[in-house]
Amino acid sequence: MSEHDVLNPKVMPHDPERATLEGKNKFLGFWFFLGGETVLFASLFGTYLALRNSTNGGMASNELFGLELVFIMTMFLLTSSLTSVYAMYHMKNNDFKKMQLWLGITVALGFAFLACELYEFYHYIHEYEFTFRSSAFGSAFYTLVGFHGGHVVFGLMWILALMFRNAKRGLNLYNAPKFYVASLYWHFIDVVWVFIFTVVYLMGVL
Repeated sequence: MSEHDVLNPKVMPHDPERATLEGKNKFLGFWFFLGGETVLFASLFGTYLALRNSTNGGMASNELFGLELVFIMTMFLLTSSLTSVYAMYHMKNNDFKKMQLWLGITVALGFAFLACELYEFYHYIHEYEFTFRSSAFGSAFYTLVGFHGGHVVFGLMWILALMFRNAKRGLNLYNAPKFYVASLYWHFIDVVWVFIFTVVYLMGVL
């Protein structure tokens, strides 16, 4: 495929994210990156499981956690994963405006999730004095959940940067792999949250 084709939005194969060698390399490199991220989160999960009962005389997880807000946060994030799927569907159909629309909805849901998480942290700190330094359990909890929150922030900034940078350029074979990889990263964040919801919150209230 020629350079002209790569920059021509009218020349769009069914799988634009892997239609060029550069796109395939981005896709492959992303999976190596994701392997490292998986190991990192696995270490944080292992640390949390080892320390979750080390409360230093403070409140235990079953006294602290409530599932109502966490369930809402989970719905926000899982729905954002669905909207990112819609965005990639429209990318494959070369509909840039609808792709941007669904990515915008994904970003809005991501910010809603973050707002709920910040409120949750504020509530724990000011209502229960449950802080990062209150116990080993607190340190493990805020490190794991906060680290995930940092990844959500990074994912949102990544998607927003792509949306604004390519707003006037439209979709082509050069930026399609970038949008696709960002969407995969967002799915990874959602999968990690499902594990956090299960390991931290569901197991914590039992």
